[in-house]
Amino acid sequence: MAAGTAPRLTLVSREGCHLCEQGRAVVERVAAAEDVGWVEVDVDTDPELRRRFTDRVPVVLVDGAERDFGWLDEERLRRALQGRRWWQRARVR
Repeated sequence: MAAGTAPRLTLVSREGCHLCEQGRAVVERVAAAEDVGWVEVDVDTDPELRRRFTDRVPVVLVDGAERDFGWLDEERLRRALQGRRWWQRARVR
């Protein structure tokens, strides 16, 4: 990631959250593989984040837009980074 470039991924998490730990590992792997920056913010440190996401952490944002929550999926996150909808299904032939 170029110096001064904003991170593309934001993980909204909570201290002591087992699911957030799993989500952090997913974000770390995908960010490294896709060579993008990421940051983590604690939902409980910001009233607006707590209002929006308190019952759904972990939440991952791609370029500021919510893309996934709960059990984070590496493939969905990779598709979101490529600009594809996270819920896009494979074509059945």
